[in-house]
Amino acid sequence: MPHVQIDDQLTVILVALALAFLDAIVKPILTLLTIPITIFTFGFFLLAINAFMVLIASSLVKGFTVDGFWWALLFSIALSITNGFLNAVLGINKISESGDSDRNF
Repeated sequence: MPHVQIDDQLTVILVALALAFLDAIVKPILTLLTIPITIFTFGFFLLAINAFMVLIASSLVKGFTVDGFWWALLFSIALSITNGFLNAVLGINKISESGDSDRNF
């Protein structure tokens, strides 16, 4: 993707870890704080939150650079589409006919 650069495979792993951490800790807080604007924009503001998560990850991980908000937004959209496709193909979070998830807890 133009204007998004990752130096090597180790950086890819570090970016994935940083995004996972930010998705688990920071994103729920931002989502909760921005409920009014998220409702007003019919959920599209969540895309902006995802872009901010990518920008934060680019500032945390050396070797991962994003050239601006719009490229971070495009990167986050591409990442969401890829995750959705992989979840559909691999059957992750699939609900069985009985309504229970396929995971055994």
